[in-house]
Amino acid sequence: MIVFLFALCITDGVLSQIRYSVPEEADHGTLVGNIAEDLGLDLTKLASRRFQVVPSSRTPYLEVNLENGVLFVSEKIDREQICKQSANCQLNMEVFLENPLELFRVEIEVVDINDNPPSFPETDITVEISESATPGTRFPLESAFDPDVGSNALRTYDITTNNYFYLDVQTQSDGNKFAELVLEKPLDREQQAAHRYVLTAVDGGQPPRTGTALLVVRVLDSNDNVPVFDQPVYTVSLSENAPAGTLVIQLNATDMDEGLNGEIVYSFSNHISSRVKDLFSIDARTGRIEVRGEVDFEESGLYQIFVQAKDLGPNAVAAHCKVLVKVSDANDNAPEITFSTVTESVSEAAAPGTVIALLSVTDRDAEENGQVHVEILGDVPFKLKSSFRNYYTIVTDGPLNREHADSYSVTVVARDKGTPSLTASKSIRVQVSDENDNAPTFTQSVYDVYVTENNVPGAYIHAVTALDPDAGQNALISYSILECDIQGMSVKTYVSINEETGYLYALRSFDYEQLKDFTFTVQARDAGSPQLSSNATVKVIIVDQNDNAPLVLAPLGKNGTAREPLPRSAEPGYLVTRIVAMDADDGENARLSYSIQRGNENGMFRMDWRTGELRTARRVSAKRDPQQMYELLVEVRDHGQPPLSSSASVLVLLVDSVAEGRGAGGDRAGTAKAKEGTLDLTLILIIALGSVSFIFLLVMIVLAVRCQKDKKLNFYTCLASECCLGCSSCCSRQARARKKKLSKSDIMLVQSAGSVSGAGGTAHVPVEESGSFGSHHQNQNYCYQVCLTPESAKTDLMFLKPRSPSRSTDTEHNPCGAIVTGYTDQQPDIISNGSILSNETKHQRAELSYLVDRPRRVNSSAFQEADMVSSKDSGHGDSEQGDSDHDATNRGHSSGKNRLRCVRDAASFFTMAVLD
Repeated sequence: MIVFLFALCITDGVLSQIRYSVPEEADHGTLVGNIAEDLGLDLTKLASRRFQVVPSSRTPYLEVNLENGVLFVSEKIDREQICKQSANCQLNMEVFLENPLELFRVEIEVVDINDNPPSFPETDITVEISESATPGTRFPLESAFDPDVGSNALRTYDITTNNYFYLDVQTQSDGNKFAELVLEKPLDREQQAAHRYVLTAVDGGQPPRTGTALLVVRVLDSNDNVPVFDQPVYTVSLSENAPAGTLVIQLNATDMDEGLNGEIVYSFSNHISSRVKDLFSIDARTGRIEVRGEVDFEESGLYQIFVQAKDLGPNAVAAHCKVLVKVSDANDNAPEITFSTVTESVSEAAAPGTVIALLSVTDRDAEENGQVHVEILGDVPFKLKSSFRNYYTIVTDGPLNREHADSYSVTVVARDKGTPSLTASKSIRVQVSDENDNAPTFTQSVYDVYVTENNVPGAYIHAVTALDPDAGQNALISYSILECDIQGMSVKTYVSINEETGYLYALRSFDYEQLKDFTFTVQARDAGSPQLSSNATVKVIIVDQNDNAPLVLAPLGKNGTAREPLPRSAEPGYLVTRIVAMDADDGENARLSYSIQRGNENGMFRMDWRTGELRTARRVSAKRDPQQMYELLVEVRDHGQPPLSSSASVLVLLVDSVAEGRGAGGDRAGTAKAKEGTLDLTLILIIALGSVSFIFLLVMIVLAVRCQKDKKLNFYTCLASECCLGCSSCCSRQARARKKKLSKSDIMLVQSAGSVSGAGGTAHVPVEESGSFGSHHQNQNYCYQVCLTPESAKTDLMFLKPRSPSRSTDTEHNPCGAIVTGYTDQQPDIISNGSILSNETKHQRAELSYLVDRPRRVNSSAFQEADMVSSKDSGHGDSEQGDSDHDATNRGHSSGKNRLRCVRDAASFFTMAVLD
């Protein structure tokens, strides 16, 4: 066994080529050589570098041990079966290392052994020779066939020793041997009609092998002239794939004889190959040789046709010639593309130049017809890279993006340079594997979630959705809520989220009156490596429900019943009292309406359903109204669905005068006879007080004009400052009230520290405690204050209002963005004659006040006017049109009217103080 080793350096890689030889018929397991050692490869790295045999080059006769590189025989090799008569019998194999890519070509020459003896087509060979044949005449004999080649092929022929013939062994241009029987001595048919000899074919093997046939020479009668060809050898060209019937050559042989002895018949010689007979035909009469089968240049580029011409005379002698047919190549074979290895998938993060496939391109045609140009079709991020000879690699030619295209169809086109050009194409599908290069993205950056208060804990409220264009684990999204505080508690005690679906659930029942909305952050995170995430903001907005009944704030009374006096002289429309209520709900749920449910069967009273004012509907008549009191049940109803209501009990006592109603105190239900005894004294006092009040009114007008001219003192600021000086007791109580829960006992009237100058001393207002009434009431503190300005004899009434719900949106204390509402115990606002003296009014939801003890209407027109003004001034911030509060709020700069009203209120209060 001979080993030939050599290496070639090729651009873009190293090509090594190694050659071995192996004798045919070698047994299974016969060692041919060690490829890895002969190429100088590290045997320990063959597995890691993935040493492989190119699939398209595998042969069943040889096998390579991929672990150690040993090449051995896996099946008995029959050279004659593989290579026929080819002089050079070679098996080719390509092996490669995948990482990094190195390709090697292995050529294994199959060495012929002398395992086949020569053989003749027939065991008996008959040759007819005319007796007139002259010495030196040659007679070609059928050739023996030996499938071995080289030195083992047919070497010579021998014939039995005789006196008439000898053999002349000829060698054809293709190296084949054939024998011609040469006549040495004239024959005489009468002496011997037939000659028998043993014809032996001998090959060149060691030892040589032989084949024999019986040669019978029949001596014929004489035919003196033989046909003669124009030339012994003809050479013609024929295009491959020429259609059947195509003329190859027109032969012409002549015979000097006449008649049948000169009539020539053409035929193929006996030693012509059967393949030539399949491809060509000859006309026996004309000598025309035509194409019969499919002539293929790739099968053979040259054909030898041996033709003989024989006349029809007796004892005819054949003449022979040779026709050489050269087949010209036609571009009839398209290129062939073979993929040796293909990567199943390539990462989208793969660097440019990553190998995804190895392929080879071949063309069986010759010259330009076999020269091939290879390219990749379409706009794909791949390119071809020439390796060596006809091998190419497909590599990446730019960044890949699975989200843009998750796979590519790579089509390789091979085009030869023939005319017309032939092409071949083959496609492979390259999958792009995903990398985690995309973070989840929410469908909305901010989600507004509306949840009705009093919801069921654990109920589904909304769903957030995030999308990830990646695939597999990289697109598997989990949701979570980022930690933050709401009202000092973790957001996770308020809501939870399903990690897989993004469904949000409320963990508690929300109260609109305590928490209007809150904000938190939801995070979506994929399962890739590294993990990517994104955030979205969820704003939960609590929707109000009508779950709070109205709360009656005023009038206040003992044992749940408020007592209100009604002078018998009251005119229709007289303001008996005003029902003041509030509702902790919002919107329509807090819009209230008032109505009398019971006690007004005779239609004595009418109720303003919007403001809650209880007025007389007609005059009081002793005949029609013999009773001394009216017990009214007033209902306050909101507009929610379903509506909620509260009720208040008002006991209206009929009195002869306002003073009597005030002096009655706890005995307002006394008999009418006791009140009639004091009527005359009351009228005298009223007239006296009216006169004093008139004088006091004039003084106040003069002072007001003076203040207007000086423009040094703002009347409202003065009132506010004076009152604030006198409200220390009230404010101190409210400071304490912030630290404790409100109770009914905290509702009281506080005496002001002011004094009345020029009125004979200081007027003190008694402090009155009374309980609240009505259903569903919450405890509140109400601080009422009476202040008297020192430089005037005027009395100003100032009222403190309950603190309305306020919102806090301080993000420092509310990291989750919660808005908390509640009734706080802060300092109430002050209203003086309808003018707001507090800076917190912009944050108040409702401004409520109640005039604890107001002057009632009497027969005097002056007091009646004062009472009308006082009754309109309810102290409620939401006064209707025509109310003095409304005028003071919306036209607060009209100081003349306000001062006049202050004077009237002061006069009224002064009158009440004297009456009391």
